[in-house]
Amino acid sequence: MGMPDNIEIIDTMIGLPSHDRKEIYKFLSSELRDEESGTFKMPAQYMFKDLPAEIEPDADPVAVTLYNMDRYGVAKAMINVGSKVRDDPARAARSFPDRFLACIDVDPRNGMDEVRRIKQFHDEFGLVAVTTFPAGARTAINAAPYYPIYATCVELGLPIFITVGVPGPRMPLEPQKVEYLDEICWFFPELKVVMRHGAEPWEALAVKLMLKWPNLYYSTSAFAPRFYPKAIIDYANTRGADKIIYAGYFPAGLTYERIMSELPNVAFKDEVWPKFLRENAVRVLGLDQA
Repeated sequence: MGMPDNIEIIDTMIGLPSHDRKEIYKFLSSELRDEESGTFKMPAQYMFKDLPAEIEPDADPVAVTLYNMDRYGVAKAMINVGSKVRDDPARAARSFPDRFLACIDVDPRNGMDEVRRIKQFHDEFGLVAVTTFPAGARTAINAAPYYPIYATCVELGLPIFITVGVPGPRMPLEPQKVEYLDEICWFFPELKVVMRHGAEPWEALAVKLMLKWPNLYYSTSAFAPRFYPKAIIDYANTRGADKIIYAGYFPAGLTYERIMSELPNVAFKDEVWPKFLRENAVRVLGLDQA
């Protein structure tokens, strides 16, 4: 049967197109030391053949995103409403709460201010998740500054999506070693942890840890479907059907046209597709409790 065309897809990572992509990633500029990175429109540009185009000055980024979602069967998408650069994501979540699922990206270096920020946004938007980029925060996944963040997620019943593996931007990889998740899953058994951005080159370790820990999951963000790691596909087709969650990378690095043209060729078993495209996200994000 292959990939079904009648599932209302949930995308657990979406952004909004911009008139100036470089402005969005300005927060990383001081961390990127090589000359070439300074010329990129986005910090991991060297990894992507064709970046989605920037939009015209008079185009509404929310409308453009909804058009793409409608065209490619994406019913809901998780978006970071805590951007300090632009207010469009928050506007999208307020205006279309039936389409955009609010999350917030956090920096553990801000201590209790970040804990208060999570609670503030949760009160305002009804967050479904917290996300974080350890390499960008120069803080290891298992370092002390993250513990108040994890505890807050447990308190609020929110999963946390953590970027793991070698980062795309040219920054040190040490904060994102997959092995660090072992300690977090052990210390916080009530915390749902979702890996982001591939976990490479430790995808086999990621699978081992998902087998070990019932609270650990994997999302496919930032990878074109043709490059999903074989270890992840094999795991989804055997014991991990409930653990692998769809996430795209529109418009940061991939168009929906490319994602959806490649996705049907992924070798998932028939029974995996509904879980991958929707059901696992519904359960992990708590949408079945809404």
